[in-house]
Amino acid sequence: MKASEANLLKFLNNSPQFVIPIYQRNYSWTANQCRQLWDDLLRAGRNDNIKGHFIGSIVYVERGLSSVMLHSGLSVIDGQQRLTTGTLLVAALADHFDTQGIHELLGTFSAKKLRNYYLLNPNEEGERQYKLILSETDKDTLLAIVKGTPAPVENSKRVSENYALFQKWIIENASELEAICQGLAKLMIVDVSLDRSQDNPQLIFESMNSTGLELSQADLIRNFILMGLEPAAQTHLYKTYWRPMEKGFGQEAYAVHFDAFMRHYLIAKTGEIPNVRAVYVAFKNYAHGLKATMQDLVADIHAYATYYFAMALGAETHPALKHAFHDMRELKVDVAYPFLLYAYNDYKQQRLTADELLDIVRLVESYVFRRSVCAIPTNSLNQTFATMSRSLKAGNYVESVMAAFLLLPSHRRFPSDAEFHRELNARSVYHLRSRGYWLRRLENYERKERVMIEDYTIEHIMPQNEALSAEWQAELGANWKRIQQQWLHTLGNLTLTGYNSEYSDYPFCYKRDEATDKSGNPIGFAHSPLKLNKGLGQVATWNEDAIKERGDRLAQEAIKVWRMPKLDAGVLDAYRPQAAKSGQGYSIADFPNLDHGPMHMLFAAFRQAVLQLDPSIVENFLKLYVAYKAETNFVDVVPQTKRLLLILNMTMQDLEDPKGLCRDISNIGSWGNGDVEIGLSTLDELPYVMGLVRQSFDRQMGDAADA
Repeated sequence: MKASEANLLKFLNNSPQFVIPIYQRNYSWTANQCRQLWDDLLRAGRNDNIKGHFIGSIVYVERGLSSVMLHSGLSVIDGQQRLTTGTLLVAALADHFDTQGIHELLGTFSAKKLRNYYLLNPNEEGERQYKLILSETDKDTLLAIVKGTPAPVENSKRVSENYALFQKWIIENASELEAICQGLAKLMIVDVSLDRSQDNPQLIFESMNSTGLELSQADLIRNFILMGLEPAAQTHLYKTYWRPMEKGFGQEAYAVHFDAFMRHYLIAKTGEIPNVRAVYVAFKNYAHGLKATMQDLVADIHAYATYYFAMALGAETHPALKHAFHDMRELKVDVAYPFLLYAYNDYKQQRLTADELLDIVRLVESYVFRRSVCAIPTNSLNQTFATMSRSLKAGNYVESVMAAFLLLPSHRRFPSDAEFHRELNARSVYHLRSRGYWLRRLENYERKERVMIEDYTIEHIMPQNEALSAEWQAELGANWKRIQQQWLHTLGNLTLTGYNSEYSDYPFCYKRDEATDKSGNPIGFAHSPLKLNKGLGQVATWNEDAIKERGDRLAQEAIKVWRMPKLDAGVLDAYRPQAAKSGQGYSIADFPNLDHGPMHMLFAAFRQAVLQLDPSIVENFLKLYVAYKAETNFVDVVPQTKRLLLILNMTMQDLEDPKGLCRDISNIGSWGNGDVEIGLSTLDELPYVMGLVRQSFDRQMGDAADA
C-alpha cells in the first residue's frame, strides 16, 4: 500500500481514468452530504488562511505501486462517493461558465480547462475519454452530464438530482464565483494505491468502511461475492443476477429493502437470527460453509429475491396469493418472511400447490393477528418463524404447518377461538394499529366484489363526544357514562361509512333510517350495502346489550376469517416429540441430594423461582442433570454435595455478570448445555443467580434477537 496527500484537482488531472467496479454500491450521497461539501468548499474559498480542506481518501487498485499517472483504468475500492460528487461539482461549474459566457477566472478556471483537465481525456476515444466511469446504474447518467446530452431513460436519480443541486447553488452564489473556484482548488484527499499482488482489497475495503457513511450490509455482501472474481465473471454474475435484483427493488427502495431481505434469506437458510448490524458477518460465515460455487450462491439469492418481490413488494401474479400477501403487508408481518420464503421456494419447486401455499399464508396471518388482538408479547415471533420450517413434512405440508402452530408452547401459542372471541369483543380494537386492515378483511371475507375500504371512514355508532346529547343518554340508560367509556372503541360499536360527517353525533334512529345525502337519497345504516352494517336496520335501540350482541356476532365472523388450525387428536399426536409422548424416564427420586439430601431446600426454592418465570417452562429430570426449557434448555442443574452447579445456555459475551461469579466453560466439557457455569450454594445467593438465569431465558425467547 502507498498513501500520500494530494490535491483533488491535480489528482484528477494526473489520472487517465477511474473505474467503479460493478461490485461497488451505487452512488448514494444525499443532498445533506452534498450540502456539507458545498459549505466546506465555500468556507475554504472565502478564507485565505485556510490552505486546504481534507475530504477523505481515494483507494484504488493497480498492478504495481508506481504513480497514478502511469496507469489507466484504476479500480476504485473506496472513495467513489467523493470522486462522483467532485465530478458533478466540476461539471456544474463548467456548465455555469458556458451558460454565463465567462471566459476565464483566476487564470486557471474556464469551461474548457475544467472539462479537459478534470472530466475528460481529450486525446482518447470511446469510454477512455472519460476520467470517471461509474457502475451500471449510474454510468450513463454521469456520461450524459459530462457530454451535455439528454439523460438516459433509466436515469440515476441521485446523480441527476445532485448535479442539479450544484447548478442551483452555483447560481445562488454567482457573486462569489472566485471563492467557489478557490475552494474547489483547496480540496484535498489521501491518495491510496494498492498493489493487488501484495494487498488484500477486500480486507482493506471492509476496514475503511467501518466508519463514516457505512455501506449497507447488502452492499458489503455484493462486494464480498464479486470482488475476488475475474472481471468477466464479475460482469456475468452482476448482469445475470445482481442487476435484475437491484431493478426489482427499485432505485429508491434498494437501500430500504435489500438489507432486510438478506437477513430474511439467511434466517430461511440457517434457522439462526443474525443481529441486524451483523448480517454481512453472518453471510460470510454461511458462504464459507457452502460447497456450492459463487454462481450457485448468487443464483439462489436471486431466486429468493424474486420470492421477496412477490410477497413484500406486490409483484405476485396469482390473484389469491396477491391478495393474501397484500394483507400480510398491511398487517406488517415482516418477521414471518423467512418462513414464507422457505415455503414459497417449495411452491416454486412444485413441492406444494398455490392453494396449499395460500392456506399457509392465511394461517400465518391468522396467527399473528390473533396474537395482536389477544395482546400476547411479540418478542418470540422471530424465533417461532425462524425455526418453523424444521417442523414441515413433505407430502403433508399444510398439515405439518397446522401441527407446528398447535404444538407451540403457551408463550408462543396460537390463541384459541374462545380466547380470540373474548378479546376481540371486549378490547378497544379501534386503537389497534391495523384497524383499517381488519375492518377490510371482515368486510371482504367471501365477497367476490371487493369493497375498497379507502373510500370509507370508521364510524362510532355511539359517538365519541363525551358530552352526549340527551337523546343518546336516554338511549343508553342511567349508566351511559360507563357504557360509553367501556364500549366506545370496541368491535360492536365500530363500522364503516362514507357519510361520517352526515351522521355526526345524531341519535341512532337518525343514523339508522333518516340520514340523507345532499340529493335527499337515504344513506342510513338500514340502506347500507356493507356487510358490516348488516342487521343494524333491525336494531330498535342502541344500548349496551345491542353493542355486545353485535360484537359477539362480528367476533364469530372473525373466527372464520382468521381461522385456527384444526387437527384430529390422533393426527396431532403423531407430530408430538417422541420424548414428550413417552414420558420421562427419571424423577426427583433419582437425585437423593435434591429429594431429601443437603440440597433439598435450596433446590426447592430454585425450581420454584425458575418455574415462575413463565408458564411455558418445562422441567425434565435426566440421568445426570435437571433441565429447564422453553424452546430448548436455558438452564441445567447438575446436583453436587454442597452446591447446585448451574449451566446457562448462553455465552459469556452475552451475559451481564457484574459480580463476576460465572465461569466460561466453552472449551471445557460439562453435563449441561451452554458455555456459562455458576455455583449456587445458599439461599442468599438465589436472587442474584436468578437474574443470570433470567437473562438466559429471555435470550432464548427472542428478547435479544434484534439487539
